Amino acid sequence: MRTTPQRRRSRCPVRVIVAAVVMMVLHMGFGGVTASAVQMVRTQGGAVSAVANVSTHQFTVSIGGQVVRTMPASMGKPGHETPLGTFEVLEKDRYLVMDSSTYGVPVDSPEGYRIDTEFAVRLTWGGIYVHSAPWSVDSQGYENVSHGCINLSPENARWFYENVQVGDTVVIVD
Repeated sequence: MRTTPQRRRSRCPVRVIVAAVVMMVLHMGFGGVTASAVQMVRTQGGAVSAVANVSTHQFTVSIGGQVVRTMPASMGKPGHETPLGTFEVLEKDRYLVMDSSTYGVPVDSPEGYRIDTEFAVRLTWGGIYVHSAPWSVDSQGYENVSHGCINLSPENARWFYENVQVGDTVVIVD
């Protein structure tokens, strides 16, 4: 006897759920402590959210409403201010080339740049990111020197990148 398409569709979600549960159990059982711990917090307590404070040069991350990390940051310098507001994470790039010519500033001009970045978390389609900026570590926590992005140390940017997901919220305040 042939199985009808409707019958096949009704069994498929069960297989997907069973496969997801098995993968979670295997992952947790074989040492995926960091990712599993964050996933468990997400399931039990909520999403990751962050507040970037332009005036205090701090980037504070909460999971499920509990502050878990506060990091020094550098944001947009005068003339290149980081936009204020609430943003959802749009995408994440492990490696990214940032190029000022994409928004009309030639690379060889005084304000131009072409740099390799890591742990880039996109907040706007216009090019505002939270990302690793080893060149600004001495300014992070003290002054705003970026072209609008939120600069973090390599270690802090990696931690944020590994813990945030698309759809999580970043609020930028003055």
